[in-house]
Amino acid sequence: MVKITTTDSRFEEVFAELLNRGKMDMEHVSSIVKTIIDEIRTDKDGALLAHIAKFDRWNPTSGCELKITTDDMKKAYDELDKTLKDALHLAYDRIRAYHEKQLPRSWFDTEANGTILGQKVTPVDRAGLYIPGGKAAYPSSLLMNVIPAQVAGVEHIVVCTPTPDNEPNALLLAACHLCGVTEVFKVGGASAIAAMAYGTQTIPKVDVITGPGNIFVATAKKMVFGEVNIDMIAGPSEIGVLADDSANANHIAIDLLSQAEHDEMASSILITPSKKFADACAIEIEAWLKKLPREEIARKSIEERAAIIITESMEEAVKLMNDIAPEHLEVATNNPFELLASIKHAGAIFLGHYTPEAIGDYVAGPNHTLPTGGTAKFYSPLGVENFMKKSSIIAFSQAGIREIGEACALIAHTEGLGAHEASVRCRLV
Repeated sequence: MVKITTTDSRFEEVFAELLNRGKMDMEHVSSIVKTIIDEIRTDKDGALLAHIAKFDRWNPTSGCELKITTDDMKKAYDELDKTLKDALHLAYDRIRAYHEKQLPRSWFDTEANGTILGQKVTPVDRAGLYIPGGKAAYPSSLLMNVIPAQVAGVEHIVVCTPTPDNEPNALLLAACHLCGVTEVFKVGGASAIAAMAYGTQTIPKVDVITGPGNIFVATAKKMVFGEVNIDMIAGPSEIGVLADDSANANHIAIDLLSQAEHDEMASSILITPSKKFADACAIEIEAWLKKLPREEIARKSIEERAAIIITESMEEAVKLMNDIAPEHLEVATNNPFELLASIKHAGAIFLGHYTPEAIGDYVAGPNHTLPTGGTAKFYSPLGVENFMKKSSIIAFSQAGIREIGEACALIAHTEGLGAHEASVRCRLV
């Protein structure tokens, strides 16, 4: 873990490395992913079955073996401990309530001359949702992807998730039942992305693909973009924390580790104007590490990708964090809303001493599928609009086209497009 002050002569070099944290070397996997995609496009289910045998260590003999039955999903749900079932329902209700507030509306505006302009908002027909299942299974990601698609009104939802050794995660299946999902396939990696993008005999082609994944998944999503829409190209998870002396070092330490335990490539960055707090937090990180069940993963992430930056002021701290544009940003101060106006770039912002990032992963309500690697400067969290598209509505009356048609014809004439000009002028007579 790097601990450095902004006045240190090495600071610019260290900070440049932090800004580069999310860059994924897709080149070294692109040829592998392209081969996988080409094989799926050509051989469809045949390639899919071969890939599963190669990567997931089991040997399906037909496409029908890839689909998880609704009976299996219901059984997993029925066998859940009541307390856990209640927790899933709480998460579902809160996530749905939040996303319902995002739902865009169609609108129409009628001008005095009878011209009508507007916007029609409609859902995509088919959505493909990728839910990771490698180092850990994420039922929460299932909720976060399915619910906004359902709120948008998508009629056909397809879920793909890897099942190494043909062992689906029971909690994930239970979450599928809770959400009412009926098409869930035991397919992972770039193969799943290609199958949803181009379609096979078993897995239908979709219009948009969302959901997180490893570098192979991210590369595949990048390659199929244009054939389908995608949510974003997401890299390793990350957290940024702005804190001052009012924060609890023990709390912030474990918050930083909550991302480090995801992945060796995860980034955890604390920026504070207090050297005393920075030192205390570093001590608490080491103490917490020894207690974690995923210590090996978290320790490597902290040792290789974590940073504590000590600034001259909180204003400087905020400026640096805006440059970083973290996926998750905690603001651990007594008056966090005073800083909110200055924060420009972050996937999700967690305000105050009692708002750990982890609450947002599961039950707060906002989506936890967020832009990483600085892309929060131009990407937004996954939401209802990812599963919708807009059509412009234009309906001119005779009076309306006579009012502005001459200006339109003049611009068309200037551009040298005679048919454009004529199609307007013939309606002005």
